[in-house]
Amino acid sequence: MRYAGVVVDISGGKLDRVFTYRIPEHLQGQVTVGAQVKVPFGKGDRLVTAFVIEITEKSTYSDDELKEIREVSPRGVAVESHLIELAWWMKEEYGSSMLQALKTVLPVKKTVAPVRRRRICLQVPEEEARHFAAGLHPGRNAAQLRLLEALLADGYLPYETVTGRLHVGVSTIRSLGDKGVIRVEEETSYRNPVQIKGGEAGTVQLNDEQRRAAETVCGDDRRGVHGIYLLYGVTGSGKTEVYMELIDYMLRTHRQVIVLIPEIALTYQTVMRFYRRFGDKVSILHSRMSEGERYDQFVRAKKGEIQIMVGPRSALFTPFTHLGLIIIDEEQEASYKSELSPRYHAVGVAQKRASMTGASVVLGSATPSLDSFYRCQDGRYKLLKLSRRAVKEARLPSVEIVDLKEELVKGNKSIISLRLGELLDQRLKKGEQSILFLNRRGFSGFVSCRSCGEALKCPHCDVSLTLHRGGRLVCHYCGYETKLPRTCPSCGSRYIAGFGIGTQKVEAMVAEQFPNARILRMDADTTARKGGHEAILSAFADGKADILIGTQMIVKGHDFPRVTLVGVLAADLSLHSPSYDAAERTFQLLTQAAGRAGRDVLPGQVVIQTYSPEHYSIRMAAAQDYDGFYAEELPYRQMLHYPPVYAMMTLLISSRDEQAAERAARACGNLVERYIDRWKTDGAPLSFRENTGAAAREPELIGPCDAPVSRINDIYRKTLYIRHVDRRVLVTIKDGLESLTGWREEKAGVSVQYDISR
Repeated sequence: MRYAGVVVDISGGKLDRVFTYRIPEHLQGQVTVGAQVKVPFGKGDRLVTAFVIEITEKSTYSDDELKEIREVSPRGVAVESHLIELAWWMKEEYGSSMLQALKTVLPVKKTVAPVRRRRICLQVPEEEARHFAAGLHPGRNAAQLRLLEALLADGYLPYETVTGRLHVGVSTIRSLGDKGVIRVEEETSYRNPVQIKGGEAGTVQLNDEQRRAAETVCGDDRRGVHGIYLLYGVTGSGKTEVYMELIDYMLRTHRQVIVLIPEIALTYQTVMRFYRRFGDKVSILHSRMSEGERYDQFVRAKKGEIQIMVGPRSALFTPFTHLGLIIIDEEQEASYKSELSPRYHAVGVAQKRASMTGASVVLGSATPSLDSFYRCQDGRYKLLKLSRRAVKEARLPSVEIVDLKEELVKGNKSIISLRLGELLDQRLKKGEQSILFLNRRGFSGFVSCRSCGEALKCPHCDVSLTLHRGGRLVCHYCGYETKLPRTCPSCGSRYIAGFGIGTQKVEAMVAEQFPNARILRMDADTTARKGGHEAILSAFADGKADILIGTQMIVKGHDFPRVTLVGVLAADLSLHSPSYDAAERTFQLLTQAAGRAGRDVLPGQVVIQTYSPEHYSIRMAAAQDYDGFYAEELPYRQMLHYPPVYAMMTLLISSRDEQAAERAARACGNLVERYIDRWKTDGAPLSFRENTGAAAREPELIGPCDAPVSRINDIYRKTLYIRHVDRRVLVTIKDGLESLTGWREEKAGVSVQYDISR
């Protein structure tokens, strides 16, 4: 007798454990680790879906006490056993139920029927078919003759062609089939979301830096070393060419590759380049695909029909059996962090999956996250550097900073500065293209002064205050609160208000100023329909527009040779977001935006419009100086105990009952305070005492306070922040809180989510 340990697909804290079932004899061999099955559950033995996470030949229960698995769900894609192990690790590391973790790594969220294709073939040799056709009457058997003549010419025909174009009825097909002359075959056809036309691209000759970076990874792999590498290259330095060289090496050694990209908007251009190099070995995954398309890509991956999967975060769980490399492009992007439980970071999960399968991880960016660069400094990652653009004639663009305070003095209240308007006019006359980037990342209702550019900040946390209803300004890190002043505290100006503008308004203003310009807008509205990203990017690449207006989705990873001007309309929108990493996000976005200009032989120019021209993140972005920015930013993180120097855990407590959420937040805070008090009294817990010095410091608790968005759909949200230099301390606190607060979800309708930094 064999037994299966399963997790049932029913939410609830008490059910988040492994249940044991007997595997009946007729299902032996069909029930595998990762399979989706139906089991009788509860007193009424109702059939529920479950996922097999282990198979054993021993059980602590007698056979009479155990129920049997009823059936294996048809057409399910079994998860690889190491993905089950990965789900368990994610549950433990990030805080969630096992079922939530399993549903994250499961390749298919629901059963999807495969597409069946039918075709008609000759059942007999050609000579016999010709002899049979010669005996048919041209009038009475005209349909049979048409079908046989077509089959003799083509060998086989799609069923739809026979019944459609040839006008052959079902009765005729059945008659010839009964006589043994033809047969109808059925095969499964996989949906292919890659619809790219064009010939194959030849291999690119790598320059010295690119070749050195690729050989470092390949050389380590040949020696059996599977590391984590940061490919840090200026914009346009040819990181994609290095990726393709590494992929080619992996394919030659019969292994598979996952390539993660942060945005759906990047999928088209990235896949096009990979597809022209590697053909049908490439497939894609993203959220705009149908369930059927996603299902088929996982089946194809499982069967070994594709070797390269490209897509956002979810592509990380492709069920490859011989994974050799995980590439994470634009690794600094926030979209690699899941907003649902488990709130995992793709970089961390990629490293864990790679360590389990003997694969390597390559992180690529022109503006690496401080976390990754910090890990290069302490030796956890290996740094690979590309310091110049790949096209020999291409140079980094010249960058100008425009002070919007001076524009107001000149009487210009438009979002387009006088200098940017002048350069746009020049590009239109030359027939060159321009990009206007509206920096809305992190926009959260901050308040600033248009006269002096000062943003209202928390006196305790050095982050911007957020404007709430009723004119309240709130800090979402310490809970500090004050009223919105009528005049600017710095200069006394009356021009103080919340800052914000949308892409539609920008489009209208540009169209009014340049009536003959062909303008495309790329935002959530214009890309809502399937294929919207590809349509807009293709039109701009084909020269069907002069100006492309959009948010961050237009400034990362795209390569438009005729773009010679990039205008950043409002750098301050992300600079003053209420987050400790606002300066980092601003620097990254501005550097990426500037990198879209002058990527070919035509020289590029960039105009950054800002109320804070002296801020180091803007100055360093204008100079494309990452090392200088890192040197300026890291001391602030050290001084304020923020990542990457400290690890930080955020607890998000939510409930439809505001008082219940408040009580739960205070209870969690009290539990953490008791933990800290014991730490102060007894010293570090035994498991951390080997780490002298840093680990001896007790954790730091901030809050509870309202979440940055304190209510969504009538659900109230509270937060606590806990910091410590050792991430394992935060995981230990999470484990303790989970064991003590699990009852709240059922009894009080309160949810507690854990978000731990990389």
